[in-house]
Amino acid sequence: MDIAVIGSDEFTLGFRLAGIRRVFVANSENYQEKILEALSQSTIGILAVDAKDLDNLSFQVRNKVMDSIQPVVVPVGGDESDLREKVKRVIGVDLYKSEDE
Repeated sequence: MDIAVIGSDEFTLGFRLAGIRRVFVANSENYQEKILEALSQSTIGILAVDAKDLDNLSFQVRNKVMDSIQPVVVPVGGDESDLREKVKRVIGVDLYKSEDE
């Protein structure tokens, strides 16, 4: 399974430098089309997206993206308070859970 990234040239640059080869460059006009294209690729296991770019999606497509299991869509950036939910969603385990909960 491949790791892929979708977003602007600036957002994807760091991922490219880290060795990610599956890159979908998108802007606000074609973002929805590109993310649907990326979701349809059976070889992609993890898709990193800029959290703020999710605002470019329609309600239905955003729900599809956030509920996707294959590939797992990982929003990067944005609000730090939802890091616990991101980790839990991606790996399926609540790492922050204490014995008291």
